[in-house]
Amino acid sequence: MNTTINRLVIRAAAWVHMSAPRWGVKVREERGDVPGWVLVTVMTAGLVVAVWSVADGQLKSVLTSALRSVSQP
Repeated sequence: MNTTINRLVIRAAAWVHMSAPRWGVKVREERGDVPGWVLVTVMTAGLVVAVWSVADGQLKSVLTSALRSVSQP
């Protein structure tokens, strides 16, 4: 599963790297664009939900472990 995730991360990074120059022009032209910021917010929320649904058990165990280590000397 890690190799699949690694491949997806590499593809996403490559896509962002290749698309970034085009985004720079659009961002300068549409600065202050409310629908754009709404889209960014919705996409961020979607990413949080996706990660949370995949790693729910692992996130719970990490949080529980961290809280136990802080509360117990």
